[in-house]
Amino acid sequence: AGASLAVPGRVVAEPEAFRLRYILASSLYGRLPIEEVVGEIESAGCEAIDIWPQPHADHREQIEALGHEAFRRVLERAGAKVGIYTCFNPGLLESGPWMRVAKGFGASMVIAHSGGPRDLRGEELKGELRAFTERLAPLMGAAEALGMTIGVENHSAALVNSPDSLRWFMEMTEGHPVGIALAPYHLDQDAEGIARIVRDLGPRLVHFYGWEHGLGSTRKMPKVMEMKQLPGYGSLDFRPIVAALRTIDYRGWTSVFMHPFPRGGAILPTAGEVTAAINRSLEYLDACVAGQ
Repeated sequence: AGASLAVPGRVVAEPEAFRLRYILASSLYGRLPIEEVVGEIESAGCEAIDIWPQPHADHREQIEALGHEAFRRVLERAGAKVGIYTCFNPGLLESGPWMRVAKGFGASMVIAHSGGPRDLRGEELKGELRAFTERLAPLMGAAEALGMTIGVENHSAALVNSPDSLRWFMEMTEGHPVGIALAPYHLDQDAEGIARIVRDLGPRLVHFYGWEHGLGSTRKMPKVMEMKQLPGYGSLDFRPIVAALRTIDYRGWTSVFMHPFPRGGAILPTAGEVTAAINRSLEYLDACVAGQ
């Protein structure tokens, strides 16, 4: 909360300055021990951790092997918290059990993409979105009962991806604890266009990936080229996008993000190197917030 301004007869809270709130995507650390990754949260300028499962990492599996009580002790020792469980495995519609596990660790959100079909248009797209929304109803009910949010990523291989699909899906799920986890990687690399989508989503934007397409993540290339997916490493200008986040007063989490090739490994050999790379992106994004 901000400071109070003295106003005759009443006290008015000064609005908190806009900033990006960061969460650490465990997938950037691949299969490094979960205890080590949790220990990097503060050093990476983050408030919480987003737990990723196989094939992108194996931290959910590590937690299950360790045991929930033992993992809580890991969190307590580090003064850390879980914010998100990402559930591409087993998929959004099957993520209910993991939503309950995540809630047990104090998380507020699960994220996955909608799955296919992809590249539909017009009435065919609307029909598939209606059918998907109906299938999603039990999970939306569970999320509401638990006080959780469902984030749907705009994955390029999924039904919910295009600007039309985002808009119609938000209309169909109005009033439910569902929003979009927006990944610029999966959109045209047009900063102004991405900024328009941010403004259109408004309060239905529930997570933001600091992630550009760069040269992609689907083929082997020199590491310096692969890293161009990270903000400040590639060519996408995040300033208009961050300005749009400010316009909608976005208060959700932002994760600095990329995929290595092949999936499953850390983006760099050691936890310290990964954290240093994240911090470079954070400096760039914070400069965007400052208007630099």
